[in-house]
Amino acid sequence: MTGLKAIYVVGPSSTGKTTLCHALATRLGLTSDVFITEVARTVMKDQNFTRADVNSLAMQQAIVTAQVSRDLGARKNLEASEHTSAHLVLLSDRSAVDALVYAALSELEPKSGITETLLSSKEFQGILPYYRSMSSTFVLLHPIPAWLVDDGVRSLEDGERCYDMFVTILKRLEIHFVEVGEDCRWIEERVAFVRRAALV
Repeated sequence: MTGLKAIYVVGPSSTGKTTLCHALATRLGLTSDVFITEVARTVMKDQNFTRADVNSLAMQQAIVTAQVSRDLGARKNLEASEHTSAHLVLLSDRSAVDALVYAALSELEPKSGITETLLSSKEFQGILPYYRSMSSTFVLLHPIPAWLVDDGVRSLEDGERCYDMFVTILKRLEIHFVEVGEDCRWIEERVAFVRRAALV
């Protein structure tokens, strides 16, 4: 198969990830089998985790496992597609990198515990080459304080600190990413920016 593109939209809570992903999915005509969303929320609900479990290896490993499974499943769906002549797109609201970021934010001593365990897991190591591929585009959204909403599920972490941790970990993992800041708030602007960055 040729032309596979993968877009991962990441960043702190309330940066507009879900809104952007749904707009992109609509513009690109993506179906649910290649549009990955709500993985962490689903894991938390199905396995009875709460925000208090954010520093739990069990929760973050469950999220990594589920995220990677959905990612690889979407790739198989694309490989089975009959439309191989055009660019095919996998879109994901978040990534397995998110689990490393939230684990690192919760650890008192960086690189001392669950972050390194998650990083070395077979699931994460299996997806990392795909994340590093030139066909993948990570889109990191900057926090916008006015958009912060507590829905009882999201972690209301310090947005700037979380954003900085994403930058640190993405660079450490040698994953190329583009940034969307407060100067690009309108959804059509954001969609156009991502489409240009991902060449879709």
